[in-house]
Amino acid sequence: MRYLPHSDAERADMLALIGGPDADALFSAVPSDLLLRQPPALPAHSPEFSVEARMRALSARNHAAGDGPFFIGAGAYRHHVPATVDHLIQRSEWLTAYTPYQPEISQGTLQMLFEFQTQVANLTGMEVANASLYDGSTATAEAVLMARRLTRRNRILLSGGLHPHYRDVVRTYLGDDDDLICLPASPVGQGDILSRLDDKTAAIVIQTPDFFGHLRDLKAAADAIHAVGGLLIVVVTEVVSLGLLEAPGALGADIVVAEGQSLGNALNFGGPYVGLMATRKSFIRQMPGRLCGETVDAEGQRGFVLTLSTREQHIRREKATSNICTNSGLCALAFTIHLSLLGEAGLVRLARLNHARAGALADALAAIPGVTLLNRTFFNEMTIRIGRPAAPVVEALARRGILAGVPASRLLPGEPEVDDLIILAATELTSSEDIAALSAALAEELK
Repeated sequence: MRYLPHSDAERADMLALIGGPDADALFSAVPSDLLLRQPPALPAHSPEFSVEARMRALSARNHAAGDGPFFIGAGAYRHHVPATVDHLIQRSEWLTAYTPYQPEISQGTLQMLFEFQTQVANLTGMEVANASLYDGSTATAEAVLMARRLTRRNRILLSGGLHPHYRDVVRTYLGDDDDLICLPASPVGQGDILSRLDDKTAAIVIQTPDFFGHLRDLKAAADAIHAVGGLLIVVVTEVVSLGLLEAPGALGADIVVAEGQSLGNALNFGGPYVGLMATRKSFIRQMPGRLCGETVDAEGQRGFVLTLSTREQHIRREKATSNICTNSGLCALAFTIHLSLLGEAGLVRLARLNHARAGALADALAAIPGVTLLNRTFFNEMTIRIGRPAAPVVEALARRGILAGVPASRLLPGEPEVDDLIILAATELTSSEDIAALSAALAEELK
């Protein structure tokens, strides 16, 4: 919708002031096929209660994650969020707090971010973590830029198992760049990424568990990229997996980025989420975003400060490592509260429960005639081949009230050998009854 002054004289004055020939010129940057030919069919001049009733009716047509068996993952996961998390983040001192431009007077916010950084560093096995980023995909792009600054090289290799959205965000950040090499999607293996390494490679980006659910050999990748003087960037979209898998830092990762949505943050129809980034202490000057540190005040009392602020809002543009404008502070707080409630033992139990549920799902799927499980390894997500186009089958199961995962072709259009693949996830909220319902319905659809 476009707003312009009402009278012809007002419109003419405005256009003359900015040098525009007519109102349509204001929207010349928008592709013509995306412009509305007529206003949207919305009721006009309705009272508030009528609009609310209409919106409730539309909302009731949604099939939400908790309305039945749910196996969708592919980068966003349905986990239980304790009521305590929502209760605490809605306290006014948290809910209204944003970026503290006089940070040292916001001791509560700084302490929370300090605890958050400590948790992320411990989870990833790295020496230092920043005060969060937008989400996992933009954190990946920031890591790629960071690797280029550190190595003074440009060549970046993206694994075929990297989430397609993450790959696309990196492409958007880097633009038309011949030094960005995206390997084809690899539903079965890691591809030949290690054979592509040379002394011009700044970094390789490997996701584990990857887009198809496979666990990747980070140690071999780290040894290979370090041998040519490059860096290993590890991506984790399911952060609960770090409660069970060995930390990437212990396996040689140089930069670890992750999506933190699984802890404290519901699916929320796609956001907002929270990006995690951790790295080695020697790389800290090239880490984007902000870093909170612990100190003592003039009276010797414990206090917190912004130790490092390398974004444009704090320093000159030409010296900034990033133009990131927010750190998803409320989502980071929810992450920290949930992880604090769990503790180390609780996170391990949660991870084990996720893997157990996924094991039960894998066994049930493998027993269905016509279904092939592609994974030898997985955490709580896996890929199956059904021998026919997967999208219509997933839609048919949705009509039965079962959200049976994501057809790989939806996120990888045009890629070979993915048309008959479905990616499914199981979490602690996946019941035995859910698995039985999916197995029976899928078997019937495949007959």
